[in-house]
Amino acid sequence: MADSLLTPTLALPVEGARLRPWRFSDAATLARHANDERVARNLRDTFPYPYTAQDAEFFLSLVADSQRDLFLAIEVDGEAAGGIGIHFQADVSRRSAEIGYWLTPACWGRGIVTAAVRTLSSYVLANFDVCRLYAAIFATNPASGRVLEKAGYELEARMRRSIVKDGQMLDSLLYALVV
Repeated sequence: MADSLLTPTLALPVEGARLRPWRFSDAATLARHANDERVARNLRDTFPYPYTAQDAEFFLSLVADSQRDLFLAIEVDGEAAGGIGIHFQADVSRRSAEIGYWLTPACWGRGIVTAAVRTLSSYVLANFDVCRLYAAIFATNPASGRVLEKAGYELEARMRRSIVKDGQMLDSLLYALVV
């Protein structure tokens, strides 16, 4: 099986960063960068903490088997330091897609995720039959809200007590980019 896992490489308007397909050879760096409680606290429970080498291998096997969604590595200075993905919806929501992302804390504050969200959003809207991209973020993560706003997304709703994380009921915020 080829090392590269599908989808194109996309240039990012940030020096030293790009979006590219995940590779099986990313397993070790994925496990290292994803194994951070600061990352996991703002993601769904399907993103485990601690994040092990087995978790990385499992994720990369899911990416390899995905026929529908986009999963890209955020490469910073030559290694996969985060991820971004698009989850296409079906049935009556078939023209909508959910975007999700994470980045190792060592790279926070450099504009990388904002650039990644802008780049992938533009790519999806230009190449797929999608007119609505959205993200539901934890209300306790204002930095993610700023990323989405800088990328052109608008806050549509506060969904009160809509998620449970670490035993706490939290609000989530729904952002969308509609064309």
